[in-house]
Amino acid sequence: MMKQEVMTSPGEIEFRDIPIPELGTNEVLVKMMRIGVCGSDIHVYHGKHPYTDYPVTQGHEVSGIIEKIGTNVKNLEAGDKVTIQPQVVCDQCYPCTHGKYHICDDLKVMGFQTTGAASEFFKVHSEKIIKLPDNMTYEQGAMIEPCAVAVHAVSKGGDITGFNILVLGAGPIGNLVGQTAKALGAKSVMITDLSDFRLNIAKEVEIDYTINPTKQNISEEIEKAFGSDKADLIIECVGANETIDAAIENARKGSDIVLVGVFGDKPSVDLGFVQDRELRLIGTLMYKTADYNKAIELVAAKEIKLEPLMTKHFSFMDYGKAYKFIDDKKDKVMKVFIDVNNE
Repeated sequence: MMKQEVMTSPGEIEFRDIPIPELGTNEVLVKMMRIGVCGSDIHVYHGKHPYTDYPVTQGHEVSGIIEKIGTNVKNLEAGDKVTIQPQVVCDQCYPCTHGKYHICDDLKVMGFQTTGAASEFFKVHSEKIIKLPDNMTYEQGAMIEPCAVAVHAVSKGGDITGFNILVLGAGPIGNLVGQTAKALGAKSVMITDLSDFRLNIAKEVEIDYTINPTKQNISEEIEKAFGSDKADLIIECVGANETIDAAIENARKGSDIVLVGVFGDKPSVDLGFVQDRELRLIGTLMYKTADYNKAIELVAAKEIKLEPLMTKHFSFMDYGKAYKFIDDKKDKVMKVFIDVNNE
């Protein structure tokens, strides 16, 4: 038997004793080690995720070690350190058959629309397994998923070599977007946030310019840092009306704005301004395997620094305390981990 976390309703977590799953021939059993708590998990905790029903087992930012493999599984073996790509797709729709499975018409994500990995052992199809370097920590491994989000988002800007980039939002995703942009060739990155705590972490990971809009004028700071040409690319990582407004108002004519933040409320956007200035609003969702591989490469090469973002650990049975900690600390938190098993 093993323990599995279940959120039975918003804010209510229980643990169930269930059998360790039997493997199919193409499946892998992973001993779960770390789970990162994501902003979307917080939405589920508060009952504000529009696409999640209860009960639900969470966990999609994960790392573990392979316990057992099915008889048909190739190129994987017990003892491999791994992470899991959490999309479940149909393989039949137009996006899936045209290389865009990450926006599958019937997309389900582990921990939201289908069972997540918050159990002592987790069974998954071998195609979802992505190997990690042996010397990568489990904490780093659990953060490859948000790093892949950042890689995919930055890729929407095309070749960013030599770019000056504005990132709105210095939470975990915004921070990783800024670091990824620098790693992929950006000349300089400016990041904004209302939290000095998060801006100080951005400084620690060597993001070039940190701006608090309550204390500084974004437009003036952009011109000081980047000159009259402003930013070559803007990446919105908050999902709020104020930040998309700031992105549009400060965009150079004819430039791109990549939308990473999840908008809980429908924003009011000045599309006349967008049209008049020939701005492009570009959506981005999740990632593909290539984004995971690039994220692993950048973390392994120390091009992305993860340790300054690691805030606190909680034991598996204290899952609920992790959410309360995040609620209490609010913008004084970056990444919180659940230690499912220990070594």
